[in-house]
Amino acid sequence: MINTPLYIAKRYLWSKGKRNIVTLISRISLFGVLIITAALVVLLSAFNGIEKMIEQLYSEFDPPITIQHVQRKTFFENEIDMHHIKAIPGIKSVSRQVEEVIVLRHEQKWINAKLYGVEKSFLSDCHIQKHLLGGIGQNAFFDGRFAFVGAELMQNLKINIGSSTADELLIYAPKRNVKIRLGKAPFHTTRLAIDGAVNFNQEVNATALMWDFQSASNLLGYDREISKLYIALKPGYNGQEVKAKIQQVIGKTTFAVRTNLEKNELIFRTSKSERLVVFIILLFVFILAAFNLVASLTMLYVEKKDSVKLLSAIGMTKNDLFRIFFYEGLLISGAGIFFGLIVGYLACILQLKSEILIIPGANVPFPIVCSLSDFILISSSVSALSFIFSYFPVRLIVKSA
Repeated sequence: MINTPLYIAKRYLWSKGKRNIVTLISRISLFGVLIITAALVVLLSAFNGIEKMIEQLYSEFDPPITIQHVQRKTFFENEIDMHHIKAIPGIKSVSRQVEEVIVLRHEQKWINAKLYGVEKSFLSDCHIQKHLLGGIGQNAFFDGRFAFVGAELMQNLKINIGSSTADELLIYAPKRNVKIRLGKAPFHTTRLAIDGAVNFNQEVNATALMWDFQSASNLLGYDREISKLYIALKPGYNGQEVKAKIQQVIGKTTFAVRTNLEKNELIFRTSKSERLVVFIILLFVFILAAFNLVASLTMLYVEKKDSVKLLSAIGMTKNDLFRIFFYEGLLISGAGIFFGLIVGYLACILQLKSEILIIPGANVPFPIVCSLSDFILISSSVSALSFIFSYFPVRLIVKSA
């Protein structure tokens, strides 16, 4: 009675339905591993691009090494042995800088700004030509007498540049060691024609007025006084190593020597922290997706239970059974990882070639930087998790068999 055609048909449909469920769950688990692996590739490459973009924005305006007095706002040039510093291996150039908070006025617009009195060598080291809006102001750069404002500052002041009727700014710079009295002006004032606008980073764009060193020193009343020394390095030299040699020359108590990374430490650390948090979150999502792999292996064992009994009867050991299902789990997850890496890097290449995604407000392509270290990190982490989620579930299944 048990082998009637109706019973056989029911068993066939039931077994076919189980096979369909097992296949569906296996595909879901493979697809989940694929998507998370691809997301890891894309997001880590995007964070690499953002870090590189931030580094370029801040490192090009901020020199590799900066020297300033620990206690005073300014110091005299003869307090430091310039010739000894220039002789240190790896130093490309040393430029002087004066810095002061000022007030700019154009018509009825009054805005606080920061005056940077810099030398021509500093502009060469920070590649000023590629940061000039529309290339306006290159002649002033070559002449050595220049005045550039940040792009946002130019818009806020509504300055007209690049024409024969270029507007002038009225500069108010504080006088030094002056007691404020009724009827006595506490500011040095002068009019200045702006040669061009620069686009570096948000802080520079919103507040900076870059003026030639000698003109700025004259306005502020500085006589052989400077605020900072900017040091540019030759290619291939490490900033920390050169910094240590500089400190040996000038000491550590009077002058502070900082690298570009130390000056913008918060920005770079924040970027790296965000990258780490996103990586950890995606790993947790990968773990959730890996539970589909556990379900797939469990259903596969249930489907093949009769075959397992038959094979066990003719001599198959539990170790053999473990290897069969363990390798099945590795095959599913391995295929997901392999195709996920391909899809992720194809998406990165597509962004690099076609520039599909644009950063809102900046109107520049979203930066993507692929690295070998990320490839190793992603491959090793997802492979380790796949191994764990294949090994232990199969070990428990075989143990209970």
